[in-house]
Amino acid sequence: MVIGVPREIHHQEHRVGLTPFGASRLTQLGHEVLVESRAGLAAHFADRHYTRAGARVVYDPQEVYGRADLVCRIGRLASSELPLLKPDSTVFGFQHLAVAPREDVERLIELRTTLVAYELIRDPNGDLPVLVPFSEMGGRMAVHLAAHYLRVEAGGRGVLLGNIPGVPPPTVLVLGAGTVGRAAARQALANGAHVIVLDDDLKKLGLLSRELGPQAVTVLGADERLGQYTAIADVVIGGVHIPGQRAPYLVTETMVRAMKPGSVIVDVSIDQGGCVETSRPTTLDQPTFLAHGVVHYCVPNMTASVPRTASRALTNAALPYLVEIVGGVDAALRADAGLAGGVLLHRGRMVSESVGRTLGIPARSLAGAIEEDGPR
Repeated sequence: MVIGVPREIHHQEHRVGLTPFGASRLTQLGHEVLVESRAGLAAHFADRHYTRAGARVVYDPQEVYGRADLVCRIGRLASSELPLLKPDSTVFGFQHLAVAPREDVERLIELRTTLVAYELIRDPNGDLPVLVPFSEMGGRMAVHLAAHYLRVEAGGRGVLLGNIPGVPPPTVLVLGAGTVGRAAARQALANGAHVIVLDDDLKKLGLLSRELGPQAVTVLGADERLGQYTAIADVVIGGVHIPGQRAPYLVTETMVRAMKPGSVIVDVSIDQGGCVETSRPTTLDQPTFLAHGVVHYCVPNMTASVPRTASRALTNAALPYLVEIVGGVDAALRADAGLAGGVLLHRGRMVSESVGRTLGIPARSLAGAIEEDGPR
């Protein structure tokens, strides 16, 4: 099989879809790996590192997309890349297809693309093994970012995210007790903040409480309670994730208006549309904006600012699934139900019920699509 690793063209995207370590493993299995020149440069993986790993460096994205049976990416294909994509290819990446342009999805269907979403792959325990390290990084980074933007020169209210004797600690409100929320709560507590975690899942709150102890206040979610807590928060971190669906708005514009001037919102859910009504996607070079006097940080690819760590984490988590796929796409999907759960399109057929419902595209079962299309 030919595996392609293109250079990401999304604005301020510094990560790469496969590190030299991953390329070495795949070439050792007898597959050809094509890497677009400078694909890993921002993550300090030079072309020579890929060459030493057994990959072949090419200088035209057309060759990567035009020859690859399997494309390893970080994010969703850009609209301008779709004309380069070979029909009947398989594309791995963080797809977040529920918020993708409808015309891009239709073009992928026309190309009979098999689209695998890293954020939906599950392991035997039901966890999301490729998404988890990114959620962990996002939660930790959210606290560091909030600490920065609370400074007055960054637009904040001039509060130190720490516990100083004689000064009440700032309040960090974390929405969601999943991986992002736990990581954010852990980091905020380590900084000395007063931490409140809100979720509508009592089991998750119990797990978090047992992990972090009584220092973290856990609250069962309700709209009226949320408004009370956003009003006293110095920092709100949105860590809501519903696999395959758009994130729901939990924090309304009315709640944002009632927040303290100079407080900070870090909406980690923005890659799925955001969980704050006033959120809108920003970029690493212009990461924040003010709405009703509140600093909003809403960068969908926030871990792109730590591309070496993020790229290595992705390859470590995704490589076992890539190894399965290069042995035969349909055989791998039949053998691994967790991997199959990450498939959104199979040869152009919508096989994700939740994404299909969001986009208004009828979905069918993956097993039925494989049977109808024949073995591959």
